[in-house]
Amino acid sequence: MNNYYFYLSIILLCLCSIGHSRGQAQTVQNTDTGYELWLNYKPVQDLPLKQSYIQLYSQVNLPQCKYDEVIAEELKGCLKATLGITPRFISNTRASIQMSYCKDKSLGMEGYLIRNNNNKIILQAYSDAGFLYGTFHLIRLIQCEYPLDRLNIREVPALDYRQLNHWDDLNGNIERGYAGKTLWKWDELPERLDERYTDYARANASIGINGVVLNNVNADPRILRRDYLKKVSALAHILRKYNIRIYLAANFAAPMKPSSTPDVMKKWGGVGELDTANPLDPNVQEWWNTKVDEIYSLIPDFGGFLVKANSEGMPGPQDYHCTHAEGANVLARALKPHGGIVIWRTFVYNPQIDKDRIKRSYKEFLPLDGKFDENVILQAKNGALDFQPIEPAQPLFGAMKQTSLMPELQITQEYIGQSTYLVYLAPMWKEFLNFDTYCKGAGSNITKIITGKVYPTKYRAMAGVANTGDSNNWTGHHFAQANWFAFGRLAWNPKETIEKITSEWIKSTWNCDRSAERVITQMMMPTWNNYARSHSPYSLGLTTQVSCHYRAGFDIRANKEWKIDNKGIGTNRTFNGTDYVSQYFPTNCTHFNDIKQCPELYLLCFHYVPWNHLMKSGDTFEKEFVESLKQGVQQVEENIQLWRSIREKIDSRRFEEVMNCLLKEQQDAKAFYESAVGFFSAYLPHK
Repeated sequence: MNNYYFYLSIILLCLCSIGHSRGQAQTVQNTDTGYELWLNYKPVQDLPLKQSYIQLYSQVNLPQCKYDEVIAEELKGCLKATLGITPRFISNTRASIQMSYCKDKSLGMEGYLIRNNNNKIILQAYSDAGFLYGTFHLIRLIQCEYPLDRLNIREVPALDYRQLNHWDDLNGNIERGYAGKTLWKWDELPERLDERYTDYARANASIGINGVVLNNVNADPRILRRDYLKKVSALAHILRKYNIRIYLAANFAAPMKPSSTPDVMKKWGGVGELDTANPLDPNVQEWWNTKVDEIYSLIPDFGGFLVKANSEGMPGPQDYHCTHAEGANVLARALKPHGGIVIWRTFVYNPQIDKDRIKRSYKEFLPLDGKFDENVILQAKNGALDFQPIEPAQPLFGAMKQTSLMPELQITQEYIGQSTYLVYLAPMWKEFLNFDTYCKGAGSNITKIITGKVYPTKYRAMAGVANTGDSNNWTGHHFAQANWFAFGRLAWNPKETIEKITSEWIKSTWNCDRSAERVITQMMMPTWNNYARSHSPYSLGLTTQVSCHYRAGFDIRANKEWKIDNKGIGTNRTFNGTDYVSQYFPTNCTHFNDIKQCPELYLLCFHYVPWNHLMKSGDTFEKEFVESLKQGVQQVEENIQLWRSIREKIDSRRFEEVMNCLLKEQQDAKAFYESAVGFFSAYLPHK
């Protein structure tokens, strides 16, 4: 009789599957917009696996934590769509999913355990947030159709602060945003709360992001006014349901009254009543203390401030002959009683510091190591120049021994094709995270530095400049969603493999079969390398127009940002040049200084390279350079053919929208290549 019911259930599943398949075929034709991101729940197609999921996910014993409501809602939505069931939430040990607290303090505030014990799934955590993240892991197991019979998972985030930085202005615009207007509808807040805020929080929680800076680092001081703080409080109420804390970018001159503010702030006016923002002035210190108290009265779990100071015209402590440390510490001391932090950006390039822009942030900040209060984190871009397609790692990593540093990665593709090009950034970020600084010998890579394995660090953190907007698919280009996803996964675990991250994004986003997954992987993986080779080959540096950071600007950049003539190209940053190489530890310094030892990936960053220089391939540098310029066009043409090959496996709307982006990329890549050839032909020995 038991066999009878078993086979009957299989027959019913088959009939349901046929219906689901037909429904999915209809979906493939019409309905997907990309709004669901990687939480795009669709029916599981593997019938035996689906049956095992139904048995294991049908009953849930919730842990009685503060995220129970969110966990239940997410499971109900997922399981109805993927398995066609509504789970029962029961409070006893017979449930097939058991969520319970454990005494393992090493899991911390966000870690969790998942295992299969006698055909029951056990999810354990030491603290509430672990159940939230563990639930999204349980969901990902279904989406990616993993077997559940031998589960033995232990997850603890390597970084405590995993943050998105939004460069969103209060007028609705997004600086370096390519997906529409801001998500935050300031004119409607706090009374009306858009449903999109909850979906944004869900997406972030599902990949482990736990902090959000709402506004642009070029900060409008009005964000600190009480009327705006009430709006921020309304957003914080939604995001904290998903373990996300809110941070604000603060303008250093906010304490000043409008008539006294620096010229850069005249369009906004200050929000205080003082004539100065001097961090040594007791009245300024008291203003920040009072303002921080006000913020915490409205937002008890406020995270802290992100500050851009004395950079690109923004006011800062140097306006008063004070150091960055003196400025940061005033804000840090106001925040400390509440548990808040200051994140102080190192992106400064005062031309009086050094003739070579790439050296300036190191020279300004290294002498301040140990002078920042303990609740200050320095936020440094992955490279010392400016979010270029390729550049060697910022030498402050490893050099700052007594100050917490967090990498700032750019998810939005400012210099890397914006929302037109398909460029998958995870390989670039892994190149950065694996960069060996040699600060304490071989193996002292950046992953170990930021996770506290090299120097003791109070704060372990990573930030990404967000690429979201109010477009239907959130990021402008459907494939740009992958960079948001990959950032979150790497911030949780910088050691995670690109292959696993990529596979799980494809499976959970596109719901395609294995052959289509292989095609999409083939499209994504080479894109960063080929974009870098064609747009800024061998770490040449800035090559785009100043105004847009997109179209070719070789003529504007040449012999200003880098040297070129009929003998060679690049920048001499060796001992005999600007001596940038000396900012690195001896092993890297020696390698970078020697043109024969320098990694070819970074060749033009450190050397003026003769056109006839022999590369490792045996070809001349001129020949390789010319071949590199073609890679962008060749990449997109190959991707167009690959995408067309899976037309029948992708829903029609998303297929066409991606194809339109690829065709626009093809047009723009050809224009960039033609501009490059036109420019460089005047200098190449063999035209």
